[in-house]
Amino acid sequence: MRILFDHCTPAPLRRYLTGHSVDTAAERGWEELRNGVLLDRAEAEGYQLLVTADQGIRHQQNLASRRIAVLVLLSASWPDTLPHVDFIVAAVDQMTEGDVREISITRA
Repeated sequence: MRILFDHCTPAPLRRYLTGHSVDTAAERGWEELRNGVLLDRAEAEGYQLLVTADQGIRHQQNLASRRIAVLVLLSASWPDTLPHVDFIVAAVDQMTEGDVREISITRA
């Protein structure tokens, strides 16, 4: 699966998503794009999943009409996210076109 991390997603998570192609918005030069434009660009470029820690994206965007799946991590902190990596990897592996899912992250 082709995955895009937005600017607030903990980048070390990519090491655990073996078998997937992961890019960051910063690597693509898209770190300043607003959510709607970022989603449009990601879909146009063939990304299948956006991973974000932006909890407002579900309320700011109409995700029901999107092909790209969106996984929202409810923390942008890598130390808080690390203990949940197995659960996140399993969620990523189950995501399909248009899915929207949130993963609660408790503080470490």
